[in-house]
Amino acid sequence: MALDPAVVLPDALIEEIRSRAPGYDERNEFFQEDFDALVAAGYLKAFVPEGDGGLGAGLADVVRLQRRLAQAAPATALAVNMHLVWTGVAKVLADRGDSSLAFVLEEAAAGEVFAFGVSEAGNDSVLFDSVTEAVPRPDGGYAFTGTKVFTSLAPAWTRMGTFGKDTTGEEPQLVWGFIRRDEPGWRHLDDWNTLGMRASQSRTTVLEGATAPADRIVRKLPVGPNPDLLVFGIFSVFETLLAAVYTGVAERGLTLAVDAAHRRRSHRTGRSYSQDPDIRWQIAELGLAVDGMIPQLESVAADIDGLVDRGAAWFRALSGLKHRATETAKSVVDGAMRVGGGSGYFRGSELERLYRDVLAGLYHPSDPESAHATVATNLLGPIEEV
Repeated sequence: MALDPAVVLPDALIEEIRSRAPGYDERNEFFQEDFDALVAAGYLKAFVPEGDGGLGAGLADVVRLQRRLAQAAPATALAVNMHLVWTGVAKVLADRGDSSLAFVLEEAAAGEVFAFGVSEAGNDSVLFDSVTEAVPRPDGGYAFTGTKVFTSLAPAWTRMGTFGKDTTGEEPQLVWGFIRRDEPGWRHLDDWNTLGMRASQSRTTVLEGATAPADRIVRKLPVGPNPDLLVFGIFSVFETLLAAVYTGVAERGLTLAVDAAHRRRSHRTGRSYSQDPDIRWQIAELGLAVDGMIPQLESVAADIDGLVDRGAAWFRALSGLKHRATETAKSVVDGAMRVGGGSGYFRGSELERLYRDVLAGLYHPSDPESAHATVATNLLGPIEEV
């Protein structure tokens, strides 16, 4: 039975979250009240089985939840995404018989909050190489030293999934593990002062020997592209939930455009702009774009839940989904600004904030270059070496 987003996130809660978003943005402040309300609603336990106190959601359920949340507060949804990525990866692996991340769901059930400490400035290999150093310890754990960027939920996380490169053996290995907030060896920089998505507080995290114990080291993989299930899990959940957030942004942009068309009136004719043929055409274009994204998103999420084997085409589908969602959202919000008139250009309007927030989609993996390269390789094969 699919979850009803309006039950998990009732209208009253959505309106409370929407009402707080302007203040968080203006003050460049973490969404603490939203966070507390979502914790109380069990939202961070979405992927946790019902028997363990969670919502028992699948990825398709969480996609619908994140679309709804993003329509109220994009930055809140984007930040919560990072916790949902790790818990979603744990579910993807468990569904396929891999229990190596079972502790993630167990700890999430107990109230732990997970951060995604993976991105590194200038590392265009993303999951397939790292500039963070992973040094083995005698007890089987690893100490991580390096700098991670865009680590959302900075004020709130209690666990961070991260990775680095161990170069002490014959062949370098990428080591994936989880560190704890209450252990030494890490610090945040107070550097989150961005154009948009300000409430996410996705600060830089400096790892200075932060240790993941042996029982929290979940993978050691060779450098380079790898079909390991962890890689698929991260890529599938990360890309799909990002697409969900930006699809929600696009849906909100369309709603604001429709509202503006009904609200504005022509001085010349006295009629609502909703009756203007040019405005109607523009809004129809926005609607066509949004309507095209939703079935793509639902289809991909359902196939991940259903263990559908798309083989090598999965990475094409996932990178393409994220690319289309972010580009569609950017185009729809831009169109809403045009339909909404000059009031949207003023600081403090919801459209102005949405216009800034949607630009963050340009910077999440897969970026346009990576998405096009992935699709080209799937269709044409790899570039031949000269």
